[in-house]
Amino acid sequence: FASYYGDHMVLQKKPSGAVVWGHGELGAVVTVTLSGPSGLIIMEKTAQVKGPSRTWTTVLDPMEQGGPYALTAKQGLENVTLQDIYFGDVWLCGGQSNMAMTVLQVANASQELAAAARYPYVRIFAAAPARSDVELEDLEQIDLPWSIPTAAENLGHGNFTYFSAVCWLLGRSLYEALGSPIGLVEVAWGGTPIEAWSSRRVLQACGLLEDTGRGKEGPQISLWQGACFNLKPAFTSPHQHLSGPQVSSVLWNAMIHPLLNMTLRGMAWYQGEANAFLNTDRYNCTFPALIADWRQAFHTGSARQTEPLLPFGFVQLSTYRHRSAGDSFAQIRWHQTADLGVVPNARMPSTFMAVAMDLGDEQSPYGRWVLGWGEGVGMQFLGASPIFLLFLGSIHPRDKQNVAHRLLLGARAVAYGDKDVVFQGPYPTRAILEVTRGLLNVTYSQELICRQRDAQAFEVRSGISSPNSCEREGNTDRGFSPLQVCCSSQASPCQWLPAPMVAVGSHTVTLALSGCRTLVLGLRYAWAEWPCGYQACPLYNPQGLPAPPFL
Repeated sequence: FASYYGDHMVLQKKPSGAVVWGHGELGAVVTVTLSGPSGLIIMEKTAQVKGPSRTWTTVLDPMEQGGPYALTAKQGLENVTLQDIYFGDVWLCGGQSNMAMTVLQVANASQELAAAARYPYVRIFAAAPARSDVELEDLEQIDLPWSIPTAAENLGHGNFTYFSAVCWLLGRSLYEALGSPIGLVEVAWGGTPIEAWSSRRVLQACGLLEDTGRGKEGPQISLWQGACFNLKPAFTSPHQHLSGPQVSSVLWNAMIHPLLNMTLRGMAWYQGEANAFLNTDRYNCTFPALIADWRQAFHTGSARQTEPLLPFGFVQLSTYRHRSAGDSFAQIRWHQTADLGVVPNARMPSTFMAVAMDLGDEQSPYGRWVLGWGEGVGMQFLGASPIFLLFLGSIHPRDKQNVAHRLLLGARAVAYGDKDVVFQGPYPTRAILEVTRGLLNVTYSQELICRQRDAQAFEVRSGISSPNSCEREGNTDRGFSPLQVCCSSQASPCQWLPAPMVAVGSHTVTLALSGCRTLVLGLRYAWAEWPCGYQACPLYNPQGLPAPPFL
């Protein structure tokens, strides 16, 4: 069998057939049998070992959910049997360090780890971080073979290793919602840009094939240390596991291409922080292109068993630096929707998004150290030379439960067709300008709930007049209001000014245009690296989902 088949695994249930493949002697015939608990043979398939790679492939007949089964591959006098196999739904979870954060690192970790024993039919697998300059046929290394979840041995193995908290919490919730065995496959490496996960087809489509470098890499310094702060790479990162390769396609080659034969039910993706500092303006091309490319590749590789519009869920970026004036995170959030604000949309069909900008965690210990001075400075030594490091606000929020819950809602609605599930926050549908009164009335798609826990988090003073409405006035000196308008007497340049929220009705937000006495060219919401406090953005729906940012 190929490397990622093993005892305790989950294979995709009907209506798809699970692809099974492996290695053998050229020209040999391999017989694959599926047996029930009593040893009764349920299915038998044959396949011939072909090609220079000397592999065989077969597709099992679609199976109902359940198990346990035994899967045997026999070639001549040799045979290998895998035990405790179940059929259910298989989800692939990929991305960078926020996907790699383990259950050990999240809020309420001890309770989450203790609950693992209640989910023996949620099986987990983690590929090892690996890179390659050429497309590999099989995984070269595995961090965690297919396993039944246990608190200490796998879910809580260590920081940024295995098993992914977002992936686990989503899979556990899917099991609770569906009652079907769930197989979870983790492929994640911290600090990696989307270009490393992309095939050459994606890079060529987005004009990046020659731009992102195909040669040898320099020192493995985090993007945040080198690109964001213009620091010289003079020392080794204290978090090497968060500083993955930056070279194009090397993770596609080593970690994704080997899995293409796998029959999948869906994907979950948490990545984008690295691209806040690399090819940010191309992310509205690279991300939709990656989704389309992966779908086609998995559909073809699985003998068309993985559906061509494979459901693809992702996490919109959370927060990083609390008082940053930069807007690269806001740009990535917007580009994650192909500049359309919500998903699914015409450019990104069969996708769903978990908004996470209201889940910032300034006290998270999993922050970033950079060269510098200021509050929180520490000192390490490079040889005999002291290195002064400054701890910045965390890019790794510990609340992964809300992230997984929001992904679950999208998965139920988009992947499983549950029409009664609300999985998106409210989004504006129209705006009407009252010129004489200097007001802008913005109508939203859903009922609005206005939250207010900390006036500083909203950058304005506010008071609530009823459960579904609020009044806002004034502005602070920290430079950001959740809603801003673009005012100019000409099309350019655009001057962004705060637009205080005068009132919030059931579906309408009324904005005061304050100093805007000329042409209103645009409106944006939550356009900041850290737009609001924890679960305290201005606008939510009754289900507790935040309104996403827009431009």
